[in-house]
Amino acid sequence: MSFIRRNLAGWLVMLPGLVLLVFFVWLPLLSNVSLSFYQLQGYTKQSFVGLDNYAQVLRDPQFQRAFLNTGLYVFWSIVVGFPVPIALALLLSEVIHLRTFFRTSLYLPNVVPGLAAALLWKFLYDPDPGGMLNGLLGAVGLPPQPWLSSPTWVIPLIVVALTWKAAGATTLIYLATIQSIDATYYEAARMDGTNVWQRVRYITLPSLAPTVRMLLVLQIISVFQVLYEPLVMTGGGPNNASLSLLQLIYRYVFVRGDVASGAALGVIVAVALLVLTACYWWATKRAGHHG
Repeated sequence: MSFIRRNLAGWLVMLPGLVLLVFFVWLPLLSNVSLSFYQLQGYTKQSFVGLDNYAQVLRDPQFQRAFLNTGLYVFWSIVVGFPVPIALALLLSEVIHLRTFFRTSLYLPNVVPGLAAALLWKFLYDPDPGGMLNGLLGAVGLPPQPWLSSPTWVIPLIVVALTWKAAGATTLIYLATIQSIDATYYEAARMDGTNVWQRVRYITLPSLAPTVRMLLVLQIISVFQVLYEPLVMTGGGPNNASLSLLQLIYRYVFVRGDVASGAALGVIVAVALLVLTACYWWATKRAGHHG
């Protein structure tokens, strides 16, 4: 009690935020966990069924497909999207003129609302011969492509849209890290006659390593929760080839009216995100030690 009395003013300042946090986050979270163990009529509990809802979700072929697809989203985001901000930051660090212009241009996609960006890329990927990209291909004599109608390429193409939207902010984080590197390292390297690639390889990249580890885990957590891009651009198609775990929760609850399965899958996703968040804390701690 003496601890609370000593910090009474601080607790009073935090109280409204804590009340809102409990009301809008913790109560719905605990309510969802509770619902996942019951047979439901709408949102009304009928009977306790233990882990039956979880077993039903795990047996659902759509869950298995969504789980695999979410792994593919993460994989392609690392292959396609992760190196892009690093490369852009390295290029920007070497730019002398118009640096502010390039930074602003890179960050602009981040201020575009997510749904508007998804609709923009859906328009670009229009599979009709008169679609934007197919029109460009037709201008150079190439045949139209199915784009988002292709089960093989639908996830990589959605990841391209995700990368376009988010790469600018990540690039600025990498650029800030590069600019915090002691300039004497580069001056000494130039006096030793090193070229740009050698300075990047032996000074810049090792200094970026802690930030790279931290942002890699953060990106995996973010892409694991991909929802509205496949929801808007493909609806999960073709033939569930782009269905994600969060989109499957949406289907369970708002399309099928199966709240119990949606609650169970929500808990499964939350546990996976807790594990990933623990990895993020570990990476942040290591980055702090190396910083």
